[in-house]
Amino acid sequence: MLVGCDRISEPDRLVYEKPEPAQRVVLLEDFTGQRCTNCPKATEVIEQLQETYGDALVAVGIHGGPLGFAGNARIEGLATETGNEYYNHWNLEYQPVGLVNRHSPVNYPEWAAAVKEELAKPAPLRLSGTTFTEGNSISIRLTAEGTDGTVTGKLQVWLLEDGIQTLQLMPDGTANQEYVHNHVFRTTVNGIWGEDFSIGEGEKVERTFTQALEPAWNRDKLSVVAFVYNDNGVQQAVRIN
Repeated sequence: MLVGCDRISEPDRLVYEKPEPAQRVVLLEDFTGQRCTNCPKATEVIEQLQETYGDALVAVGIHGGPLGFAGNARIEGLATETGNEYYNHWNLEYQPVGLVNRHSPVNYPEWAAAVKEELAKPAPLRLSGTTFTEGNSISIRLTAEGTDGTVTGKLQVWLLEDGIQTLQLMPDGTANQEYVHNHVFRTTVNGIWGEDFSIGEGEKVERTFTQALEPAWNRDKLSVVAFVYNDNGVQQAVRIN
């Protein structure tokens, strides 16, 4: 008896379909301080970039460094120990200064060109997520989808707050007690440098996190930033409102 295989016609054969390309989202880490008179100028640049690129730009105001202010009994300060550690880790020497997708430090007049350059690069994965606030904690569910090759590095999750009204020194030297600070780094959710992460093309990875909330934080103004980075910089980012 002869045993054979049916011949499958060309149109009926299984063909691998590459995942849909992911839109690149750029992370801009703005190292700022309430005692920094030029920092409001940098904030204006961020606002202009957000108007141009929308959700494709994720900005984070990291307060710390020599011009950061930790606060006192009368005035809320936004500097954190983690912000100081980031500032020192990158060997920064002035403020304001930014890291665009964690490449070399860039002065704020050059942010627009750096962001445009990063947006033109392909993204190897897609990030999305949801949040749920209950009581004194926030729950975060993050989904990553590999779209191009394999990515290995670190997954970082941060908590931000918008609409914080407190002190800021202005370019004219005055102290504005009613200045509104947005996208302010409050805390890291999964360690100062994140956690090990790897994803392959066509793969989906889900992670969940829970973060305790400080009583002074406005729950209605909180958001989450997540990003994947490695020695080649930030590979993808997302802000979850």
